[in-house]
Amino acid sequence: MPPTLNVYALPELAEPEELAGGIAVVIDVLRASTTIVYALEAGAREVIPVVKVDQAREIAEQFPPDEVVLGGERNGLRIEGFELGNSPTEYAASRVARRTVVFTTTNGTRAMHRARAAERILIGAFVNATAIVEELVDQEQIHLICSGTRGEAGQDDLLLAGMLVERIRQRGGLVYEQNARAISTRQTWLEAFALPQALGGEPLQPERLAEQLRKSIGGRNLARIGLEADILAAAGIDLFRGVPEFDPEKSRIRLV
Repeated sequence: MPPTLNVYALPELAEPEELAGGIAVVIDVLRASTTIVYALEAGAREVIPVVKVDQAREIAEQFPPDEVVLGGERNGLRIEGFELGNSPTEYAASRVARRTVVFTTTNGTRAMHRARAAERILIGAFVNATAIVEELVDQEQIHLICSGTRGEAGQDDLLLAGMLVERIRQRGGLVYEQNARAISTRQTWLEAFALPQALGGEPLQPERLAEQLRKSIGGRNLARIGLEADILAAAGIDLFRGVPEFDPEKSRIRLV
């Protein structure tokens, strides 16, 4: 099989048999994958991603109260009875260091479980983009799985996918067969950011990337509920060096 580099605009477009044996990156820029990176970099012991709210509560009850944090959202807002929502900057060391985060969100945690057939499952965001690329360089089967927003493709996720495709192509020695979405997302990224920079434009600043993220479905939703600050928190490219990896057998996410 030739080296392949695929982008899926929604989790359900990634068939398990396609993912088997490959390395998958789950992307939910606004906000689950970004928040997971923030939490682990703040010293959380691990993140347990679950799909259902009741399941999250049941798992949290298995830990001593001072060793666990319940975090997540529904309709963008913190779930009643949970300590934290899905805003990246909530996950400060003072709240999560040395604790397990049990985490459920509308889109991102579902995408993680959809990727279970892959050999490795990484969690990617703009805030750890270079670290993700370093894990992917010269891997023969790469799958970038975008979480979307309530069944609709999200431009925030697709922009990151396009950036990763471009950086993988630049850094690696392999020539990849790419699916149509990988080709189109790379082109979108180039036209929006990379080519203007190459022609003498200013380096990409978080504020400029945040402008594009605000236009996505997820970005508009966050602005509507007063959480626009989360968009800027998600737009800081390479703030962190850690790479979260999901172990589906243990249902744990830890830094590589």
